[in-house]
Amino acid sequence: MKALTIRLGTALVLACALVSPVSAELSADDIARLGKDLTPLGGERAGNADGTIPEWTGGITKPPAGYQLGDHHPDPYAGDKPLFVIDQSNLDKYRDKLSTGHQRLLETYPSYKLPVYPTRRSASAPQRIYDATRKIAAVTKLVDDGNGVDGAVIGIPFPIPKNGQEVIWNHLLRYRGETVACTLGQAAVTRGGDYTLVKYAVDVNVRYSLPGMTVEKLGNTMILFKQRVTAPARLAGDIVLVHETMNQAREPRSAWTYNPGQRRVRRAPNIAYDNPGTTSDGLRTADQFDMFNGAIDRYDWKLVGKREMYVPYNAYRAHSDKLSFDDIITPLHVNPEHMRYELHRVWIVDATLKEGASHLYKRRTFYIDEDSWQVLLADIYDNRDQLWRVSEGHVINFYEKPLIWPTLEVHHDLQAGRYLALGLDNEFPMCTYDITFKDRDFKPSSLRRAGRR
Repeated sequence: MKALTIRLGTALVLACALVSPVSAELSADDIARLGKDLTPLGGERAGNADGTIPEWTGGITKPPAGYQLGDHHPDPYAGDKPLFVIDQSNLDKYRDKLSTGHQRLLETYPSYKLPVYPTRRSASAPQRIYDATRKIAAVTKLVDDGNGVDGAVIGIPFPIPKNGQEVIWNHLLRYRGETVACTLGQAAVTRGGDYTLVKYAVDVNVRYSLPGMTVEKLGNTMILFKQRVTAPARLAGDIVLVHETMNQAREPRSAWTYNPGQRRVRRAPNIAYDNPGTTSDGLRTADQFDMFNGAIDRYDWKLVGKREMYVPYNAYRAHSDKLSFDDIITPLHVNPEHMRYELHRVWIVDATLKEGASHLYKRRTFYIDEDSWQVLLADIYDNRDQLWRVSEGHVINFYEKPLIWPTLEVHHDLQAGRYLALGLDNEFPMCTYDITFKDRDFKPSSLRRAGRR
């Protein structure tokens, strides 16, 4: 592939990315392709011409032998060896398959490298997600200038996307389980490699994906999210509660905070857009959590196309409980010895700040996995059009629920020579799925009760 060559998905017409974002439902012929030449979620089933990307054959549908619920997820590809390693010495050979951000990281840090492994298309989802995708594809459409979605529930809303907004909505509404409770760590790493681990207890109710959910029952609230800081002691007890809406142009997300020192629950409209992420030392914005979240109304979204690229994938080694946090966190970047990159096809979407809109980031380029709709990489530019930050989502397939989700997000700040590691779980118990939450668990009044525990 020549540098900057863009590979379009089957039947993708780039002109569609330039017209009005209000989209029509898929035709019966298009829907019939799902599960045939396309995967059930809309990726290309076939491998590439030279065989370096294999055919999708269903992904991981059962865990490796010996796995028990509650274990750290063993690496199903532990026998794989790197095909090659990309570093400063051979960067030019691989530029055509690297994001701008990865190229800059390699140019900036002599110690940074990308070990490239055989491609394993491990992404999978429950059959009910596949079924729902086929069902809603016939009726789902963008509304309110693309800032909302109508007719979508449970499945991927736009499995054959026609513009950038549809692709980013697929990321926002992708399958992440139904209810989950996790313990996660976040480290804002200094240039010298020092950090203080912030420990969170996180509860999530993904209402959009609940079995039996309907458009009518869903209303405009797709996710309920609560995060409580449990360490260090000086921050312990701080809580954030978010009710995430489907159409934030019509109804912005609702958010509240609880501070144990003040013992007060407060509305928090600033937990959105480019306000600083919680306890991130200013190394990410609120809408960088989960690689991208929240309202899309401040950007123009352009679908560039599809391309074969080296991206973080199947990061079971970085997830291992045989490693400590200190094994992962090193100066300037995470330890590349424990990372894994593979060649995958990704959708590329450019988000450019609208005239008159405000955000720290003038432009963002997202690289989205064709098999799961997970954002894997993001290049982020400041208001001088200079590359500022580079984000990576190191994903695995979680065996409790067949789904692709980052086990580790890394947000690099090139200008500061620092980075933020989010989602660290090597030394913590695994997430628990299928939690029975009560309605009151995600009400503002629950924050004060949780703060007293």
